[in-house]
Amino acid sequence: MTAASLVAFDWLKQSSRRRQLAPHPGTFHAEVEDSELRVYTSGVELYRDMIAAIDSAERTVILQTYIWKPDEVGQRFIDAINRAASRGVTVFVLYDGFANLLVPRAFYRQISEQVRVFRMPMIARQFWKGPVRSTGVNHSKILVVDDHVGFVGGYNIGSLYADQWRDTHVREIGPEVWGMQHAVARVWNDAHPPKDHIPWIPPRSWSSTINVVANLPVQLVYPIRQMYLNAIDRAQDHIWLTTAYFIPDQQILHALIAASHRGVDVRVMIPNQSNHIVADWVSRGFYGQLLEAGVTLLLFSSSMLHAKTATIDGQWSTVGTANIDRLSLSFSYETNVEVIDSGFAAEMENIFAADSQHCDALTSPEWRDRHPMARVAETALVPLRPLL
Repeated sequence: MTAASLVAFDWLKQSSRRRQLAPHPGTFHAEVEDSELRVYTSGVELYRDMIAAIDSAERTVILQTYIWKPDEVGQRFIDAINRAASRGVTVFVLYDGFANLLVPRAFYRQISEQVRVFRMPMIARQFWKGPVRSTGVNHSKILVVDDHVGFVGGYNIGSLYADQWRDTHVREIGPEVWGMQHAVARVWNDAHPPKDHIPWIPPRSWSSTINVVANLPVQLVYPIRQMYLNAIDRAQDHIWLTTAYFIPDQQILHALIAASHRGVDVRVMIPNQSNHIVADWVSRGFYGQLLEAGVTLLLFSSSMLHAKTATIDGQWSTVGTANIDRLSLSFSYETNVEVIDSGFAAEMENIFAADSQHCDALTSPEWRDRHPMARVAETALVPLRPLL
């Protein structure tokens, strides 16, 4: 009842919320070994480059997304993949069925019959055989063109995300595009007969300072959580983490607190008001424990913050689709890029510093003085933590 009331309240609140442009720190570049990396903080620039990549495709286009809005931006992507298919490019499209339940099917029927499309169900038909393997939303957002250029990050496809949400995406031109393609292929191929598979391609190398890390519920594989735990446990100087929804499990929570206790500068940036009020209230139940441990909480107030990034000690960074919550780390299909490089980390630190200018830092005394009813709501929502 409490959760339903909060959802209704949030719907009313969002319907009256004034739309405004999100701040965008810019586009950032780094060269890491044999890879060229570009970090996007503007959907306008990202969509332009994604569509340009599709338009330049000569052999293959592989597109995987979570939300695909039936608006001007969504139409541009349909037109681009149709153009690619019409000139003989092999096109694979995978999008999440649950996230697009309210999108008219007529919108997707515009996709050319030459395009191979998979509307991924949240619950597969073989659910009764293996409930864990047969569930999970496709939360990944990946584009791979000609095995040469790959994009991954938090941006869904839609006009709203182009300039009103603050998000982060990365483009790689280089050997680890293989990892992005392989992550999509494993999901696609599991649901299709061999004759319809995305072909396997050989990786260019065995080791790299750039790695694609993908959660694959169908294979009971969830490495992104362990990636975060390993990086947090190694931290000696600072951990700067950005996430849209912060509902950590006990291991990640305790790892962040332990890092702060050993003198690491731990900063967690989250939206002051996200697009999911229940997630906000559940997240607030962790604030007191973090503040008492010396963790800095930065509340982004200029717009909806949807980025999923982290940078640690000026050496390690990640950009991807996974939030620090239970759904992302132990249920959903997710994909992150992990980069171990000081030059790339410096760019990620620049982005974090720019975003910090739009944040209010929460203090422990301020949090202790919040309204008593807020404490009641936070306590009432504790049982929802494992579900979010």
